[in-house]
Amino acid sequence: MLAFSALIAGSFTLGALATPHIAPVALNTLRFWLAAALLGAAAVWLGQMRRQDFTAPWRLPALGFLYVVYFVTMFEALRLSPPVNLAAMFTLTPLIAAFFGWWFLRQRLTPRMAFALVIGGAGAVWVIFDADWHALAAFRIGPGEAIYFVGVVAHAIYTPGVRALSRGESPLVFTFGVMLSAAVIATVAGGPAILATDWAHLPAIVWITIAYTAVFATAGSVLLMQIASLRLPAAKVMAHTYLVPGWVILWELSFGRSPPPALILAGLAMSVVALILLLRDDDRVALPAR
Repeated sequence: MLAFSALIAGSFTLGALATPHIAPVALNTLRFWLAAALLGAAAVWLGQMRRQDFTAPWRLPALGFLYVVYFVTMFEALRLSPPVNLAAMFTLTPLIAAFFGWWFLRQRLTPRMAFALVIGGAGAVWVIFDADWHALAAFRIGPGEAIYFVGVVAHAIYTPGVRALSRGESPLVFTFGVMLSAAVIATVAGGPAILATDWAHLPAIVWITIAYTAVFATAGSVLLMQIASLRLPAAKVMAHTYLVPGWVILWELSFGRSPPPALILAGLAMSVVALILLLRDDDRVALPAR
């Protein structure tokens, strides 16, 4: 999950550079197909593609749909809001995932975990409202953040959904099935945008973003989260998302952007405190019997 947070962060910065040149659904459709091809080839090469891995196949499009919703809303939101703000909103995922983890799996939070999620959520809200008390009091949230919140909820459902719907399949094969389903759903939903895209004249940053998101932020990160989701409670899996804003800042600095104001950094520091509290709670988490 440490690697997951670093890989995910790159898609915020690169996505913000690519979205002015291509419709988000078109970009994501291609990256889903590329990621599915990579995962499928790896599953075949490792001899993990077995018929029993696809029992109850309805599970795959259900999870694939959540994945499409998350990434399309993310790239749409990057047209309207700064990457750091959206990365901060991404850190609300553990709090929402904890709710769905209890709903789907009856995973219970210890007091320390609950306190940590509240601290992390407060830090995320502080960043989302640009450290502005007046904006927070008036609940003035930007259109990009509003769009992305829908995706954050979808991502939070996905995490406990993996554990709830798992039938003991290999994480690699299961991830391939989810990604293939996401590619088909995105193709059907985004047909007009895909056909309207001038693929021959896209700038290099679009192809760099598609390659990065397909290999690292999709195939790589989904596989990492799949493995973690089968071994950790939903809230603790997503706790590592508290590191994403920090990684995004490093990505932004590497592209020559200015660092965020000190008040914004205070909110990000609260997220790091939440991560530390959650990681120290490993041996006290109550998991349901399986």
